[in-house]
Amino acid sequence: MKIGLFIPCYVDAVFPEVGVATYKLLKHLGYDVVYPQGQTCCGQPMANAGFEKQAVPLAKKFEELFQDFDYVVSPSVSCTAFIKLNYPRLLKGNAHECQTAQKTMDVIEFLHDVAKVNQPLGHFPHRVSLHNSCHGVRELGLSSPSEEHIDKFNKIKDLLQLVEEIEVVEPERPDECCGFGGMFSIEEIAVSAQMGIDKLKRHMDTGAAYITGADCSCLMHLAGIASKQGKQIAFKHAVEILAAGL
Repeated sequence: MKIGLFIPCYVDAVFPEVGVATYKLLKHLGYDVVYPQGQTCCGQPMANAGFEKQAVPLAKKFEELFQDFDYVVSPSVSCTAFIKLNYPRLLKGNAHECQTAQKTMDVIEFLHDVAKVNQPLGHFPHRVSLHNSCHGVRELGLSSPSEEHIDKFNKIKDLLQLVEEIEVVEPERPDECCGFGGMFSIEEIAVSAQMGIDKLKRHMDTGAAYITGADCSCLMHLAGIASKQGKQIAFKHAVEILAAGL
């Protein structure tokens, strides 16, 4: 199975260690992983800001770079969701292009649903509080949305349980938004900040040493608030924990 590794621009620029951990973990599991040169932003920031036409050339470039892979895997819930849900519409529903978009998966989604990993992974002797980001819960189905009143599941938690000595906990109101929301955090600064403050408190109330999740953007938002408030808690993307010690 040949995998194209897509590293979103904010992961590349701010959290390169997450991209490295993704590559490391996929190679450890025996996959043929290629990082196509020339990849760029997926176009989500432009589209979210109301400039969808500017996202179309980026969507076309993505399709050209990744069309020959069996799967495209990315350590970003929001970028993956944008590609899967919006590219078919932005590219006018071209059958081949839709197929490429639909085989794009978040790394957690791929590990859980395709690779079906059930072997021991990594070593992380800490209590971690699991952050369930909105895109992951409600667009990629990484965990059960509380408002739907269905049987509970959590794919991130399932995978983290494969890590030695880890203790995984969840905060009160586990799938409530942290307040980031991309453009929302710019247009509604005060509301975004207060939502983040509330969310951070719930995570810290668990007594965890780390907050983890599948999207760096949410972790970045909460980490900024923690830094400003002088809170002593660390942040790691879930794939970093899965790859720890491998």
